Amino acid sequence: MHQQPLVRLTEITRTYPLGRVQVRALTGVSLDIARGDFLALAGPSGSGKTTLLNLIGCIDKPDSGRIVIDGIDVTGVPLHRLAATRRDTLGFIFQTFNLIPVLTAFENVEYPLLLQHLPASQRRDRVRYWLDQVGLSEQARQRPDQLSGGQRQRVAIARAMAGEPKLVLADEPTANLDSVTAARILDLVEGLNDSTGCTFIFATHDPALMSRARRCVRMHDGAITADVAANLIDQPLLEARAS
Repeated sequence: MHQQPLVRLTEITRTYPLGRVQVRALTGVSLDIARGDFLALAGPSGSGKTTLLNLIGCIDKPDSGRIVIDGIDVTGVPLHRLAATRRDTLGFIFQTFNLIPVLTAFENVEYPLLLQHLPASQRRDRVRYWLDQVGLSEQARQRPDQLSGGQRQRVAIARAMAGEPKLVLADEPTANLDSVTAARILDLVEGLNDSTGCTFIFATHDPALMSRARRCVRMHDGAITADVAANLIDQPLLEARAS
C-alpha cells in the first residue's frame, strides 16, 4: 500500500510587497516529502527556500495552492489556530540557535515540553535523555553564553527533538559553525534521522550539507529546478551551483 507523504505541497505561490511592487517568492511549487526523508532545500539567497520552509512550518501562509501536513490540510487554517500543529508535529532548528539566554541548557530543552503540559517527572526524564543524546549532560546547568556555538546548536537540536516531532525544519543550521563543528552536527542529525525515523528538511546553501542529504531539491527564483537523490550529484557540481 502506498504510504501518504508526510508533507504535500500543491501549486504553492507566495508574494511579498517591496515598495510599490509585488515580489514573487514562490511560483507554482509542488512537492511531496516522504516520512523519514532527509532532504535539503538548496539554492542561493532569494531562491525561495526559506519561504518554503516557513510555509511548511506553519509560520506563514501561501497566496494560493494547498499544503497538507501529516494528513491535515492546513492551507485555510488561520495561523493562530496552527499553534498545536507547530507544538506537537514540528521541531525547529535555526541558524542563530534561538535559545533563551536567561535559561540553562536544561531549561531551554524543557521549554517546549512545558507548552505540551507534560508532567514534571516526564519532562525531566525526556530532557535528560536528549541532552545525553547530543552529548551535553554535563552542560545541563550552563546558559547559552557559557557554551560554544556547536554546543548551542546541540541544545537547539535537543530542544527540537524533545517534543517528539514527526518533522524537523532547519534553516541554515551549519551557517554559523566552522567546518569541523558543522560536520559533527551533521553526523548527529543524520544519526537521529536513522534512529528515530524523524523527517528532516534543511534550507541550505552549504555543499557539505547537500552532499549528506539523501535528497536534494534545488530552487532558483522561487521555483524547483531539480529534485534528485543527493548522492547522484557529485561534489564539484554542488560547489559550483552553490557559488
